Amino acid sequence: MSEPETSGTHPSQPRPVRLRDALLRARIEAADRTGVVVDLRDAEVARLEILNDALDPLFAQVPDKIDLFDRGVSQGDTPRLWIDVVAHILMGRDKRMYRFVQDTRFGRIVLAESHDIPVIVEAVTDYVARRIIERERAMVVPSEPKSEAAPPPRRSRIWPFVFGFVLGAAALFGVAVLAALRSW
Repeated sequence: MSEPETSGTHPSQPRPVRLRDALLRARIEAADRTGVVVDLRDAEVARLEILNDALDPLFAQVPDKIDLFDRGVSQGDTPRLWIDVVAHILMGRDKRMYRFVQDTRFGRIVLAESHDIPVIVEAVTDYVARRIIERERAMVVPSEPKSEAAPPPRRSRIWPFVFGFVLGAAALFGVAVLAALRSW
């Protein structure tokens, strides 16, 4: 590369920086940062896959007829290990802590948070057991329909109408008498 001309500058002053050199340095720094981000994401995915392998014995015990759980690692911007459609595990801010969360209509709830895989496996085991019990309760059909209660006896609707009519007529009569007394 040829050196830029520095006409009129003193030899002891630093030479001006070329834009091309600055762009090259910026691209190298961006590539280094991107490489670090990719490495971090790969590390997160690897940790989640290790946890997924630790959950294999649990999900092997779930009966085949129960299809509530769809476990798998998604590799988006934030890698997640999905347990079912509302619960997943993601890595914490320090990228070493597992965070087991559940999405509800009121927001996200943290069910468990730990650096240790056995703690998270225990929390997922409790969650799976609760979900299976909820499913069983939802699937239960009452054995005998309840007998219908006898309807309450119908009351006549004429008497309240008559009472309201008489009360309204008396009120109108009272207003007419007051108006006649004031005008006298």
